[in-house]
Amino acid sequence: MAPQQDARDSVDEPTEVAVGASRPFAWLLIVTGAAGLLASFVITLDKMKILEAKAEGRTFTPGCSLNPIVSCGNVMESDQASAFGFPNPLLGMVTYSIVIGIGVAALAGARHPRWYWLGLQGGTLFGVGFCTWLQYQSLYEIGSLCLWCCLAWAATILMFWYTTVHNLRHRLLPAPEGLRRTLLEFHWTIPVLWLGVIGILILVRWWEFWTS
Repeated sequence: MAPQQDARDSVDEPTEVAVGASRPFAWLLIVTGAAGLLASFVITLDKMKILEAKAEGRTFTPGCSLNPIVSCGNVMESDQASAFGFPNPLLGMVTYSIVIGIGVAALAGARHPRWYWLGLQGGTLFGVGFCTWLQYQSLYEIGSLCLWCCLAWAATILMFWYTTVHNLRHRLLPAPEGLRRTLLEFHWTIPVLWLGVIGILILVRWWEFWTS
């Protein structure tokens, strides 16, 4: 009898069985989760220092506030930085930690049913949608960039996209066969274009500043 094919490597895995993750995808979850967690942790610390300085009548300038445009302090003190009534990084510290845990479990060989991977898909979809809103607010409302926020944006985009690729590979997400095969073959193009567009928007938004 032929050995059973590992669900982690199959691209035609039935959705009724538990599905694992490839080592590259597991590592991607760990690395992007760690990057997002690091960004959230640093932003949280700087936010606390800003609040402490205000309470003492002082001014604290975060180390990543380099100029009027790249100014983490401006972003941290904005209303958008507490979109849900508490500092956004606190949400990031929880969610990115969960992603790291999922990645570690996947690396250890854990296998999960379809609803589990679709739950990760929904969570990363919310994350990338929230990051997109924050990108717009940062560029066109706040008028400043936070480098740690940019790291979290990039991590979340990669996390979302390769979760989508994983779910397409194992047919956990419905898609026309031609589209599915194209996305799987050229999976790297979407994040490259996505991050490239963000970079272009940043360049155009402050073109006079960058070129002065």
